[in-house]
Amino acid sequence: MLGSTSRTLPIARPVLVHARTYAVSLKPPVVHPRKSVPRKYSERKTYLYNQYTRLLQSSLSRPLVLFEHTDFSATRLIQLRAEIAAAVTKHAKTLAPSLSSQTPAPATLPEDGIPTLTILRTSLFGVALRDLADGLDTRTRRQLAKAVPGTLAALSFPALNPPQLKAVLRVLARSVPPRKPKTQQELDDAKKAAEAAFVPGRRPKRQRPTPVPDLKLLGALIEGRLFKTEGVQSVAELPTLDGLRAQIVGLLSAPASQLAMVLGEASGGKLARTLEGFKKSLEPESQEGEAPPS
Repeated sequence: MLGSTSRTLPIARPVLVHARTYAVSLKPPVVHPRKSVPRKYSERKTYLYNQYTRLLQSSLSRPLVLFEHTDFSATRLIQLRAEIAAAVTKHAKTLAPSLSSQTPAPATLPEDGIPTLTILRTSLFGVALRDLADGLDTRTRRQLAKAVPGTLAALSFPALNPPQLKAVLRVLARSVPPRKPKTQQELDDAKKAAEAAFVPGRRPKRQRPTPVPDLKLLGALIEGRLFKTEGVQSVAELPTLDGLRAQIVGLLSAPASQLAMVLGEASGGKLARTLEGFKKSLEPESQEGEAPPS
């Protein structure tokens, strides 16, 4: 016969798992009492930390374009880097028009190199952004931390060249088109297919969906300022510095060239008639209607 006393089994307490609700944080690190201070990192983390710090420091003179990437494999990333290099090489071989000369000057390949696409680890990128002493102000760093929703990739350019930036963005948009959301009809068809393939008592066959890469432009760091997507597109539409100089030279030399053309056409006897006509045009119109004195 069982005793009247009953034993109660201990109830396991739920384990609280702290999930990150952010991608990049600028808050100071949490100091644990059982861990040594300062914390020692592995060689790989130290290398990445120094690399991300150099990227942020170089953004003061070199554009740093930020993207959100999804479902990219190593093979697809290698192909994407090759397409970026091909776009830069093709753009450099085109002829650069100039307003100061009649014949366009051939552009040369960039001496500093081609843009570099780097996949970033957001946790270490946040540490490098937080510890950055000079270069970016606090407001820019906070805006950058809020602009990163998840995965992050950085495209570093050797110099600010808006036409080159436009060519690279055009190639990326053509190579990795934005994902199209599924329509309600496609969702209903997928649901019906799953219901038709269901057999009671049989484990459903696992099918891995084909990953479709996606690349979304988040913004760019240009000369220490954070530009959003619309700002990056506006910067890409600007001409180069040499093009702006040629336009200014053309505007300044236009009046002088027009005056030289007029004086060239009014050579010999034409010059006297031209000056006489100019003199009559300056006379007041009231004198034309006056009668001659008696």
